Amino acid sequence: MFHNLSLTILIYYISTTIGLIGIFSYFSNIINIYLLLIIILSLIILCGIFMANLAIEPLKKYLYNIQNLSKETLHELNLPISTIKTNIGMLKKNQQDEKVLKRIKRIEMASEMLQQRYNELDYMIKTQTLIDLNEEFYLNELIIQRVEFLSAIFPNINFNLDLESTIIVSDKTGLGKVIDNIINNGVKYAPNSNNIDIVLKDHIMSIQDYGIGMDESEIVKVFDKYYQSDIDMKGFGIGLNLVKRFCDKQNIKLRIESTPKQTTKIILNFKDIDGIK
Repeated sequence: MFHNLSLTILIYYISTTIGLIGIFSYFSNIINIYLLLIIILSLIILCGIFMANLAIEPLKKYLYNIQNLSKETLHELNLPISTIKTNIGMLKKNQQDEKVLKRIKRIEMASEMLQQRYNELDYMIKTQTLIDLNEEFYLNELIIQRVEFLSAIFPNINFNLDLESTIIVSDKTGLGKVIDNIINNGVKYAPNSNNIDIVLKDHIMSIQDYGIGMDESEIVKVFDKYYQSDIDMKGFGIGLNLVKRFCDKQNIKLRIESTPKQTTKIILNFKDIDGIK
């Protein structure tokens, strides 16, 4: 589709250019040069508008179809996920065998992860349609929810929580993804430590790990897209870039305190966001 579009635009551009040169040559000795330039400029603007519409219209149609496909796929995923979770609950009620219960638990974890991907896809679709996603919620409860989810993925990690009851108005789903990214980085870059400290007091949240740490030069670069302090680590180096962009959008102050080979603390200050309680 886009190959044909490029060819169409190229042909239109060449024919338009030849036409404008022909008009200029023909009328240059007949009418005032300034009037001719105004006419030529007007024709160039009209042609530019036409070419822009010619280029954008197929792209708009393509994006519209992709968005509809995403919504339809999301809708179709909801039923099997709900069916799996409902049947897991029924199987657990009448089951006494420990081995079978462990298998059911693994299926339950997998379904929860699938539900998480479903929620993220739903969130991405909503952000693309410019829906206001801000809502009032307890930040301490969101942290507990994310820790409970991540504890199943990282069963060896001790999450030490010191949380003050805190109400904020923000993008709850997006902030949940931010917390997940920070904790995931903390686990990944602290292979010899099992502790993650999360503190929430006076509208300031800190997430601290006890891993490889960073020096000042790394802290400056850590929010760059695709940056990784250790190239041997699995990942794409986009987590903290997403965190930074979200915080900037939500007016959340973000900073890092770190000591090489000891600890890294990521601090989110919510005092300047609208609607804090």
